[in-house]
Amino acid sequence: MVSNKILSVFQTAAAHHKAGRLQEAARLYAQVRASAPQLAEAWQLSGLVAQQLDQLAEAVSHLERAVKLAPRSADMNTQLGIAYVKRGRAADAERQLRIAIQLKPDHHEAWANLGYTLQVLNRVEEALAAYRRMIEIKPDAADGWYGLGIGYSLLGQHSESLAAHERAMKVDPHHPHARFGRAMALQQSHCIREAVADYSAHLARFPQHHDARSYRLFALNYLADVSREQLFAEHVAYGDIFEPPAQRQINARRVWTNSREPERRLRVGFLSPDLRQHSVAYFLEPLLANLDKKQFEILLFHDHYQEDAVSARLRGYAAVWRNFVSQMPAQVETTLRTFNLDILIDLTGHTGMNRLQVFAKRIAPVQVTYLGYPNTTGLPSMDYRLTDELADPTGDADRFHTEKLIRFAPTAWSYSPPEEAPGLNPPPCLSGAPVTFGSFNALSKLTDTTLQLWRKVLEATPGSRLLLKSCRRPTPEWERHLDLAGIPRERLGTLPPQPDVTQHLACYGQIDIALDAFPYHGTTTTCEALWMGVPVLTLAGDRHASRVGVSLLHAIGHPELVATDSDDYIAKATALAADTARLETLRRSLRSDMRRSPLLDHAGQAARFSAALRDMWRTWCARSPAP
Repeated sequence: MVSNKILSVFQTAAAHHKAGRLQEAARLYAQVRASAPQLAEAWQLSGLVAQQLDQLAEAVSHLERAVKLAPRSADMNTQLGIAYVKRGRAADAERQLRIAIQLKPDHHEAWANLGYTLQVLNRVEEALAAYRRMIEIKPDAADGWYGLGIGYSLLGQHSESLAAHERAMKVDPHHPHARFGRAMALQQSHCIREAVADYSAHLARFPQHHDARSYRLFALNYLADVSREQLFAEHVAYGDIFEPPAQRQINARRVWTNSREPERRLRVGFLSPDLRQHSVAYFLEPLLANLDKKQFEILLFHDHYQEDAVSARLRGYAAVWRNFVSQMPAQVETTLRTFNLDILIDLTGHTGMNRLQVFAKRIAPVQVTYLGYPNTTGLPSMDYRLTDELADPTGDADRFHTEKLIRFAPTAWSYSPPEEAPGLNPPPCLSGAPVTFGSFNALSKLTDTTLQLWRKVLEATPGSRLLLKSCRRPTPEWERHLDLAGIPRERLGTLPPQPDVTQHLACYGQIDIALDAFPYHGTTTTCEALWMGVPVLTLAGDRHASRVGVSLLHAIGHPELVATDSDDYIAKATALAADTARLETLRRSLRSDMRRSPLLDHAGQAARFSAALRDMWRTWCARSPAP
């Protein structure tokens, strides 16, 4: 029996909770638990307020106690499942949510969270079934349509994803994430301007929604009419929101216990959702494989539901491997701090599933961004960005970065050609076929600017054709952009995604000349084309995203393939298309040119990378007196 006095305290705590006074609610709930330890609701609400305070260990503990006291409560089992998945315990979450569904088969919240949990467990088809069941129970549940949209996106079904998010917006125009979901679906459907408009509308309501603001920054890199000044200002604004002055002061006052020995072995962490079959991993692995383990202890922090053969290989280079998928930022921060890192390297920037919020809390004495993103992070606490002189020319590029740029090598990349790459075939035009230009870049990079430039290339090269291939099939939404660009469909071909790397690379045998996108150059696709003997024509721009091709082509000794403006791009394309002897020579020689280049000098690139990290550490030691 609970006394009236305790009930009164409980009701007061609940009122504070409802009003958002979470610390006061937590304090009063604790009093109730101490006086009435058998009151399951006190443990339940204590768990919920702990979740809201990002105290996930306490949330799990309180909710486990609640479920023990009220095992037949579907609500409490559901809430415990939610706490488990936020804690990174997805398997436990699935078990708890299925208990809730057994207790109450029409518990739509349990079905929704089961859908999310199954996505985390990489069982996306099952997740979609769970969301569909939720919608059957509650057709006007925007959460169900939103979850369905995310599931379709994970399967690459972007038109279906777009339709689901639009249905979520229709059933609940005020849903907090429906427009954000549609923005992601539009971005994945390669409709960049439309995506930016939706992100902006969403942020007008929720200006501190991290993912929306970060994804919008990523999308802006694709648009040629966004100036460098505007782009930099947008990144600085991100830093002002997520690392405000108060946080900067906390970061500046942080006391580090790391030994100040400049030449000692360093603990270096790498954080990324792409430590799997992904472009980032392809360029990272040659460095990890060649780093001196006497100088560096490597810690890899993955952050994705997928782990594969590439993950297993990378794991072999590391003393520590952790996967943070589904964990809340506070938990990731707490875990990372336990490792007492000297240097923490971000490989993601503002691309998907990033952890820049965590970097904003200053996890390590030295923080670095590299590889995954073609721009500044905007964070004052990100000390350095690794690049090269051609991708980010000294003086010009520095003023558009909050980080200090470290130009550590002749080219910033270290490419590892797939062992399963097939042999070379002659250029198809030698057999009498029309000259075929091609691009295997992500369709998001094929903006209106790029497509209109390629239309002019086709017009200037009579009889030529264009072949497109991407990791995703074109969506009807993107094909409307293709029509607006005026590229004749009879001169256009598309190839579907291929089941393996060998067949994918073999498709390069169907093109004579690869056309790089603008303003967002290719990286992996450029290296793949060159390895398959296909020359890549690129247009140099004024920022990193449109200078990657410049760096790669100079690295292999072919600066003549870099155009200075649109007219030069068209002229170089037509001249190369007319020179079949040159195309034949390039087909035979480009692979050898790459072998001799810094791109494949893995030991040398790793040494230069190591020297850059060592210099960063020496600088920190010199500037940071021991506590």
